[in-house]
Amino acid sequence: MTTKRHITLKDGTVLPAIGQGTWNMGDDSSRRQEEIDALKYGVELGMTVIDTAEMYGEGRSELLVGEAIQGMRDQVFLVSKVYPHNAGGDSLIRSCENSLNRLGTDVLDLYLLHWRGRIPLEETIKGMEKLVQEGKIRRWGVSNLDTKDMQEMMKLPNSDHCATNQVLYHLGSRGIEVDLLPWQKEQGMPIMAYSPLAQAGSLRSELTTDATVQQIAEQHGVHPFQVLLAWCIRDGNVLAIPKASSRSHVESNAQAAELVLSEAEIAQLDQAFPAPDHKVPLDII
Repeated sequence: MTTKRHITLKDGTVLPAIGQGTWNMGDDSSRRQEEIDALKYGVELGMTVIDTAEMYGEGRSELLVGEAIQGMRDQVFLVSKVYPHNAGGDSLIRSCENSLNRLGTDVLDLYLLHWRGRIPLEETIKGMEKLVQEGKIRRWGVSNLDTKDMQEMMKLPNSDHCATNQVLYHLGSRGIEVDLLPWQKEQGMPIMAYSPLAQAGSLRSELTTDATVQQIAEQHGVHPFQVLLAWCIRDGNVLAIPKASSRSHVESNAQAAELVLSEAEIAQLDQAFPAPDHKVPLDII
């Protein structure tokens, strides 16, 4: 099985619309092998984007990912993120090198600023461009930046090299549809959606118990989580990175990339969980 839905980065790189997140993975040593097997299985099923961060378990997630991708690094689009307080000068270089060491690789496919901190965006971009020139990263992007932050950033030198902005997005959190999502679409910059399943429904428990979601799932013979994922990637401008630490969950996520919702079904979901009609603060967890 391979995923069929894709997104395209500004540089023409084509990626599957569903990848793999790793937040909290590597924290429980008793589940280590199960989590490694899940990541490997996800790559086999076509979910070749793996997202991690130096923040996740203070490097434990990166170590786990590094072990999982041994022997298959060339099949993986590898993403990591830098703490805001490390996102400038020598600290940025050191953070990147430390991530590379933990991941057991010599280059990241994508390196993101995890969220905006006190270090000026111009300094971060300068450092990211240096990392590209040194061959330590192939491209860079940001995370948790709202529209005003993105517009401010795009006035800076080399800001057009920003590949993506990774933000929280799921059926129960649709604020980015007011301005950020359409603005990024105009820029040719896909969204990376973290927690597309609302952390297995814990952020909005009614997502999986909602009658509309359940009815659509039953009509397609799938799980409600698969409906949520299919909804998230419905327009070709979003790459979702759900976490799955077991083979069964991995397979469920991969199958969601095959599910295409009808216009009527999307309209039903819009009615059940409407997007806001005005600007709201960016959801961050």
